[in-house]
Amino acid sequence: MNVSVLYAADYIKEREDFNMSENNTQVTVKGSTEVSQKASFSTVLTAKLDSVSEALPKDFNKARFVQNALALINDNPALQKYSQAQLMGGLLKGAYLGLDFYSKECYLIPYGNQLNYQTDYRGAKKLAKKYSIRPIKDIYAKLIREGDEFEELIINGEPTFNFKPKFLNDGKILGAFAVVLYKDGGLAYDVMPLSDLENTRKHSKASNSPAWKDFTGEMYKKTVLHRLCKQIEIDFENPTQRDAFMAGMEIETDVETQVQQEIEAEANKTEFVIDEPAEVIEEKPAPKTVADVTAGAKEKEAVKTDKKQEYPPFMKGLEDM
Repeated sequence: MNVSVLYAADYIKEREDFNMSENNTQVTVKGSTEVSQKASFSTVLTAKLDSVSEALPKDFNKARFVQNALALINDNPALQKYSQAQLMGGLLKGAYLGLDFYSKECYLIPYGNQLNYQTDYRGAKKLAKKYSIRPIKDIYAKLIREGDEFEELIINGEPTFNFKPKFLNDGKILGAFAVVLYKDGGLAYDVMPLSDLENTRKHSKASNSPAWKDFTGEMYKKTVLHRLCKQIEIDFENPTQRDAFMAGMEIETDVETQVQQEIEAEANKTEFVIDEPAEVIEEKPAPKTVADVTAGAKEKEAVKTDKKQEYPPFMKGLEDM
């Protein structure tokens, strides 16, 4: 066989062998000669999934998840700088929910030294339809633009709305709404004005990401849909799934998290200068003169003179003698 062909085959093998070093937790591409010494990324991920199998969905496809996770890391070099623990932690959150990273049902978002997990609106819709106690017919989100008609109504004591979008309207975005239609004919919806959407964006760690800059409308729809999903009564298979679901959406929708992020962002921006404590100066009384001393003595004598002598009870009547 041609030697060059052998070298080419070895090079291809090197590109395919993702390995997790036991000593170095970074995701790296290693040569085929080290495969026997170090577990491959797929082996580590598979073993981790096996160890948490009870928390995974009953219909979870482990082989497909591992394959798509490898493709995700291959196609995103920015993810390869994070540690094994960070990658596994983010991937497991998606696995607990049965979501597919490569199909963009969820994401791993690099943010400095942190790797954040986030559920996409596609994943939120999928989970709502799958686990809602009240069967769902459809769930979606729409933008409200200038020129559209949006009216909230109360009919027979039930809140509803009327939406008439202008044909091919690309006017200014005024807000967004999300609605869930149940199979029993009922519905629930949520509306967010532009100010609330922008406030959510401001508190997002990825507020200046390409997603927010280039696909602002889609991010608005995702935000309001996430908030609606948190109002839907969902019955997950286990508590781990619920925790992962809430954690994947709290960045956009949790008020307490937004406030905490604002505190962290604004804290210690102003340098406080502690002034030296001022010296306390006590006011000293003016020195007394001879006249002051004489006047004081006369006042005391007058008090003694004017004061009526008091007698004990058994001597009553003697005071007039």
